[in-house]
Amino acid sequence: MRVLDSHLHLWDPEVLTYTWLEGPMAYRFADLELELARVVQAEPEKCVFVQAETVEDDFLDEVRWVAGLAPALGLVGIVAGIRLDRGTDTVAHLEGLAAEPLVVGVRHNLQGEVDGLAVSAAFVTGAREVAARDLAFDACVRAAQLPEVARLAGAIPELRIVLDHLGKPAVGTASAPLAPTAEWVRDLAELARHPNASCKLSGLPGEAGGDWNAAQLEPFLDVAADAFGPERLLWGSDWPVSVIGPAEEDDPHAPEDGSATYQPTGRTRWADTVISWAQSRGHDLDAILWANAERVYRTDGPRDSAPPEAPRTGLRAWLRGTRG
Repeated sequence: MRVLDSHLHLWDPEVLTYTWLEGPMAYRFADLELELARVVQAEPEKCVFVQAETVEDDFLDEVRWVAGLAPALGLVGIVAGIRLDRGTDTVAHLEGLAAEPLVVGVRHNLQGEVDGLAVSAAFVTGAREVAARDLAFDACVRAAQLPEVARLAGAIPELRIVLDHLGKPAVGTASAPLAPTAEWVRDLAELARHPNASCKLSGLPGEAGGDWNAAQLEPFLDVAADAFGPERLLWGSDWPVSVIGPAEEDDPHAPEDGSATYQPTGRTRWADTVISWAQSRGHDLDAILWANAERVYRTDGPRDSAPPEAPRTGLRAWLRGTRG
């Protein structure tokens, strides 16, 4: 079963600067760690890297660092960090990205921005520059910001917009699940009216704080499928953000105090959940797992990567080293 993970992060605090990493996430997650988190059923497995919110000065350095890891990762595309509201600076940044052949899209992380930014004149101007270069735009927003993304999609119909994490609806936890709200269902459907918009089936485990089950999250997948249709859904792992939470059963490295930790099988569990859901609904599984991401990100060019080498060390070694 071929899998193209449309949303995967990598970082190394010793190489680049991040201000948001803390707790179990404040460690290196890169090639060796990913090799230990491969999707069990995937053959082949490729991925698209999405910017990991380095400081702005590191945006281009992040692209170059990730591009250097690409052969070992099966990485076929990079969604680069950018600020779209900077006028000539935005244009200059896009020109710099043009020299990087793996860049297939950009992301100005909107989830923490002030209301109205995504439809401001400066932002729309920058987004038009993205469309003119045939790059995709990843929209990482919270549920209340979905109407702005819909307005942006209407203002620039030639811009390929990819909604991250279904717009981050509130999902609750496995023991206290929440149902999709009427507002989120309405706003997601409004965005889906625009044919230039697609939606990633990603990030829901993270919204649950890593404490989730399939029955809790399947209603949200159903809403997305009803809105976008299977032909505009992309599977993404959101690794490693969405594999941090309560220790998995039988984890010998589980923290004694019960605090959040890395879930070694979390990436495969999310893939299995989406696979089982899609099969039970009769959706085109290959489209969701591969073809839609390949089309949206235009990753079907000559970008074959060498198979990854066997890791010399990895996440389990890190777990042992950091937990005694």
